[in-house]
Amino acid sequence: MTKWLAVISTALVVSQGAIAGPEDFHSDGLIKGYGRFADVPAAKPLPADTRFKVAMDVVDGGVTGEVNSIFKIAAGFLNLQHANGISPENVDIALVVHGDAHRDLLNNAAYGGVNPNAELLEILQEYNVQVLYCGQNAVMRNVAAKDLLPGVEMTHSATTTHVLLQQQGYSLRP
Repeated sequence: MTKWLAVISTALVVSQGAIAGPEDFHSDGLIKGYGRFADVPAAKPLPADTRFKVAMDVVDGGVTGEVNSIFKIAAGFLNLQHANGISPENVDIALVVHGDAHRDLLNNAAYGGVNPNAELLEILQEYNVQVLYCGQNAVMRNVAAKDLLPGVEMTHSATTTHVLLQQQGYSLRP
């Protein structure tokens, strides 16, 4: 009996087109080339006036020559909401950067070459994404404000920043 229920359930899912694969993800949207997402036609539509306030913790990264995966997730979140009828003005994203990810915020001189994150961070900031760098991390790693990409804001600490963002109604996406 259990075996037949599994077969019937799978058949229903397949017939509804819910099974997808990597080829179904794309980055067509506001930020082309970054932020892949898949269309989900069966999902309940969001009201057009939906408002999002999301804080993304960015601790991993700093890999030479690679764009930080959380920065791409931020682009994908904007692309996804736009594709579902939510205006970018209704999406507030704060990237709270600390740990090894500090390197992804450095200008080319401090990075030691072309920082592959610079282009995406500039685009994200055009959509009012805040890029907030932990001052405690900066002190520990001897990073000065002059070493940072344009638009990066130094804060007291990542923890303080997360607390303040939560008080402002941001949800944490770790």
